[in-house]
Amino acid sequence: MLGTLLQVAALAKVGGAIGAGIVALAAGIGIGKLAQYTMEASARQPEISGGLRTTAIIIGALIEGVCLFAVIVCLLAVLLK
Repeated sequence: MLGTLLQVAALAKVGGAIGAGIVALAAGIGIGKLAQYTMEASARQPEISGGLRTTAIIIGALIEGVCLFAVIVCLLAVLLK
């Protein structure tokens, strides 16, 4: 019984570490796509580039916030088990 619990705890730690890596990778891809489409839109219509930049910064900050929250949750799964 104790051996099974230790295996489950080890698996939870591995899962949390993998989850943190996936979240960080997904946030990087999301911010990269955001920058790509912002640059494309700015090249098509240069007169609205200021508004696009502001919107992109706000959306990037929201993505970073969600990523930070998810990484903390994953790392707590690693540390608390």
